[in-house]
Amino acid sequence: MRLDLTDRLVLVAGAARGIGAAIVAECLEAGARVLAVDIDPEGLDALAARHPERLETAALDLTDPTAVAELCEGRAVEVLIHAAGGVRGQRPKPIEDVSDADWSAIYDANVTAALNLVRLVVPGMKARERGRIITISSGAGLKPSLTGIQAYCSAKHALVGLTRQLALELGRFGITVNSVAPGFLRTSPDYERQWQGYSPEGQTRMLEGIAMRRLGKPEDIAAACLFLASDRAGFITGQVLPVSGHPFP
Repeated sequence: MRLDLTDRLVLVAGAARGIGAAIVAECLEAGARVLAVDIDPEGLDALAARHPERLETAALDLTDPTAVAELCEGRAVEVLIHAAGGVRGQRPKPIEDVSDADWSAIYDANVTAALNLVRLVVPGMKARERGRIITISSGAGLKPSLTGIQAYCSAKHALVGLTRQLALELGRFGITVNSVAPGFLRTSPDYERQWQGYSPEGQTRMLEGIAMRRLGKPEDIAAACLFLASDRAGFITGQVLPVSGHPFP
């Protein structure tokens, strides 16, 4: 079964590395035209060097609604995949020590950025009576987070809620809205630091707690996104698909 996105415009947010970069590669392989967006211009340059055809890049802050509006103006985005977010370099601390700025940085990157994009691509999707919106949430959006970072867990729960609410609102227009919830992946310096912070015994316990006995890879998440972006998933909406190698998130 080939999942075909030939000539469809896919906007991938958080595209410079890790999960986002794998999603870009998967969508290009399926024939899509891809607009890769990230706050990291150097990462986008490296991505463009690996994929010289059918790829456009844009470096901007997705929490800036004006910049996002300029990006989306005149573009017929058919698939939006929001993979931006993460813990923004933060480490766990007691709740009484969490500042307003720490909280907002994580919440804005994970949730507000998604809202900024969705508001701008939905009118075109409604006009075409079809569209796909996919958020990258987390197992932390379905249970407490291994990161121990309160804002991250709360933001991912909020992203799941936004996904389900939008699915209910937009289904009548032929637009599906779903989320992919990865398990733990070593996809960024933040998560690599978390992994290295475990003892060898702790790393072994984590692996033994996963049914597949391995950590996930960005390509695992990208494959799930490609399916949800395809015509094969046209009657699936409001769902959170855990991609964790385990029967539970």
